[in-house]
Amino acid sequence: MTAGWNLADIWERNADRFPDAIAQVQGDRTYTWAEFDRRADGIAHTLLHGGAQQQDKVAHYLYNSPEYLESMFGMYKAALVPVNTNYRYTDDELAYLWDNSDAVAVVFHGTFTSRCAHMRDLVPGVRTWIWVDDGTEPCPDWAIDYEVAAASAVEVGRVSAHWGRSPDDQYILYTGGTTGMPKGVMWRQDDIIGSLDAPSKHPLPAAPGWAEFDGRISKPGPRNLPAAPLMHGTGAFNAMWNLVLAGSVVTLSGRHFDPVELLDTIQHHKVNSISIVGDAFAKPILKALDAEPDRWDISSLRVMVSSGVIWAAETKAGLLRHNNRLIMIDSLGSSEAIGMASNTTTAESSSSGSTAK
Repeated sequence: MTAGWNLADIWERNADRFPDAIAQVQGDRTYTWAEFDRRADGIAHTLLHGGAQQQDKVAHYLYNSPEYLESMFGMYKAALVPVNTNYRYTDDELAYLWDNSDAVAVVFHGTFTSRCAHMRDLVPGVRTWIWVDDGTEPCPDWAIDYEVAAASAVEVGRVSAHWGRSPDDQYILYTGGTTGMPKGVMWRQDDIIGSLDAPSKHPLPAAPGWAEFDGRISKPGPRNLPAAPLMHGTGAFNAMWNLVLAGSVVTLSGRHFDPVELLDTIQHHKVNSISIVGDAFAKPILKALDAEPDRWDISSLRVMVSSGVIWAAETKAGLLRHNNRLIMIDSLGSSEAIGMASNTTTAESSSSGSTAK
C-alpha cells in the first residue's frame, strides 16, 4: 500500500476528537460528528452485508441531503467507491451510467422509487437498493430503509472491512457528457486531499501523521453550504474538504435553487463558505440582496467559491456592497484536474489576483 491519506480515517479522527461538534445540518435536522460517524458505520455494514467487495462502486441517486455525505462516509469506511448520478438523467442514461460504473448498489431518494423499480431489470448488477425517505413514495419491499441501515451500527460498532483501507481507494466523478457520453474520472483519495490542500499555507505532510494533523486541525472547522448539487464536483469537493477540516456541512431543503432560502440559511446557521457555479447562482443572490438590502445579515460569510463557470466582475462588486469581507474565488479546473488555476477578488483588491499551476 502506498503512503498517503484516506478520507475515512481522517473523518473518523475528527469524530473521535470532536464528537459533540456539528457535522451536518438540513432544516431542523442536525447531526453531531459522533452521530455522523455512527450512522455511516450502519451504511457501511449494510453495504458489506449485501455482498459489496473491495472497491465496488455504489451510486448516489440523491438530492442534496445529510444522507449524501453520510452514506459517502460509510462507503469510504468499507473501502467502497461513491459514484455520482445526475438526478435529471433519463432511464437510458441511468442504465448506461450504472452499468458503465459497475455499480453494485444504489442509494436513492424516495421520489425516485418508481424509476428505480423500472431500472432494476436494466441494471442486474445492482444487488442492493437503499431507500431514503423524503415524504414521497413508500419504501418498496425490494429496498432497504436508510434509517434501518443507519441504525444497524448500534450492533456492529465502527466498521472497517477485512481488506482494510488505502490512500489508493477511489472516488469516481462522472463528467456531464458534454463531449459525448459521461466518463468516470477516477480519483485517488490521497490525490483529492493533496489537491484541495495545495493552496493552504501549511499543507499536510505527504506521509500521514496524526500529530501533524491534530496540530493543523486543532478545533471544529467552518460551516460550509454547497449551493451547487453534491452530485456536481463543485459541491462535492468543497463539502468533502470542509469535513477534512472538521467543519460542518449545511444543505438546503429545497430541490430548486432559491436565493431567499440560501440567504435565510446563511443567516440562521452563520455559514462561513458557500460553493456556487458562476453567475447562474451569483446573480439571483445579488438580485435578492439588492431588493431587500436590510433583510439579511450575511456577515458570517467569508468565502464564495465558484467553479465551472466564471462570474462577472460587476456581480462580484455588487456582492461586496453587501459584505465587504467576502473573498470570492474563481476556481479553474475540470473533473480530471481540480485547482488548475484560481482568481481571487476581495474589497481590497483593485483587480483580481490570479494564480495558476
